[in-house]
Amino acid sequence: MSEYQHIFHWAETQQDGAVPSFATRRNDPYKYQSGFGNSFESEAVPGTIPHGQNNPRVVRFGLYAEQITATAFVAPRHANKKAWLYRARPAVAHQGFKPLPDNPRTEATFLPLNPRVHISPTQLAWHPFDIPSDPVDFISGLKTIAGSGDPTLREGLATHVYTANTSMTRKAFVNSDGEMLLVPQQGALTIQTEFGPLYVQPGEIVVLPRGVRFRVQLDGPSRGYILEIWGSQFELPELGPLGANGLANPRDFLAPVATYEIRQEHWEIVYKLGGRFFASTQNHSPFDVVAWHGNYVPYKYDLTKFVNVGSISVDHIDPSIFSVLTAKSHANTPLADFLIFSPRWDVASNTYRPPYYHRNAATELMGLVYGGYGGRSDSFRPGSISFECAMVPHGVAYDEFRNATLSSPPVDRISLSSVAFMFESSRALTVTDYAWTSDKRHEHEPAMWDNLVDHFSSHKDEIDRILAGV
Repeated sequence: MSEYQHIFHWAETQQDGAVPSFATRRNDPYKYQSGFGNSFESEAVPGTIPHGQNNPRVVRFGLYAEQITATAFVAPRHANKKAWLYRARPAVAHQGFKPLPDNPRTEATFLPLNPRVHISPTQLAWHPFDIPSDPVDFISGLKTIAGSGDPTLREGLATHVYTANTSMTRKAFVNSDGEMLLVPQQGALTIQTEFGPLYVQPGEIVVLPRGVRFRVQLDGPSRGYILEIWGSQFELPELGPLGANGLANPRDFLAPVATYEIRQEHWEIVYKLGGRFFASTQNHSPFDVVAWHGNYVPYKYDLTKFVNVGSISVDHIDPSIFSVLTAKSHANTPLADFLIFSPRWDVASNTYRPPYYHRNAATELMGLVYGGYGGRSDSFRPGSISFECAMVPHGVAYDEFRNATLSSPPVDRISLSSVAFMFESSRALTVTDYAWTSDKRHEHEPAMWDNLVDHFSSHKDEIDRILAGV
């Protein structure tokens, strides 16, 4: 619902306590459980989940117990991820696998030795990718933009966009390579998972864990962004001196409630493994889970609930204050961060307000969900992509610099009716052949910085006098 695009923060929907509080948007048809990293449990039929053990000799109603183990068996308790599912038929009941034709628009191996990827220090951008007119579902609408590493090494990431206009019918998808964070930009998604359904619309995100089967249904032409990580899982960033609260609060993350469908009909399950696609068939719905418990679950988050923090005196705080989720690499540095730039106050005094000129260790891939964003150096519309490799300098054009330095900007609300985001990584990303050769690609025009004035030289006489007296 577009009304949520025009609020400053979710708190506005609560009307200062004048209405009964509610946790989800009015058009969301489902119930959820709240929390991040919790050990949840849910049952569509009360009394199904066994207590005191996970795998009884006989599960109630003749159900099968099936465990998804997402970490090493001996992983520390705080990091151990697993879930028990109680279902009509286990996932092993299928009719074998067959390879599917390669999707030429996707990529999984990003080492520079791969001739299908490109590396460049040039600041790149892409106009929004068109939503096709021919029937295309979520799987066939995937397009890879850039990435690093390889999923078979269990270390790295890939960034994608999806453009689709057709719901998946009797078809489910399993990403055996890694965890996916979806950022819808146009069109709401109904995502049926083995754990239950999630309704996700622009302004919200959803995380789909590795190995979990799901189906994507659309309410119209749809487009969005995907951050896929290998060998790691998304977690909340540490708050450090901020204390106990702020940024994305755990209670605002929502996990599904068990619901099942028992259907005896032909289904196709598409697996992505090592970047390749495979299909298996079965004669029953994969969403026959009657009950489940565990801490390895899909979840969603409403970005309007993000609690921004920032400077209340002078200077900018590092953009890490905008981190919603992070994923560690094996070197204990961020493999990937997901940051958002949403409505907030800008109050720093005696401070140059636009993004300062900088080079940093992070590679940045940025997108716009809705509204406008003034921090880019080039044309930037909802659905666009902007890409800057690590250590490549960037900043605003001279006119914006000049306006920001001539007078002190007012205390103001910024990024109104807008949500922009950034996929950030400590790795250098290579760009896929599909994105490199796309007619949507364009480069940031270096001429926009040609008129950056050398003000220092105009002070030559004054500087000479100072140096002569030293």
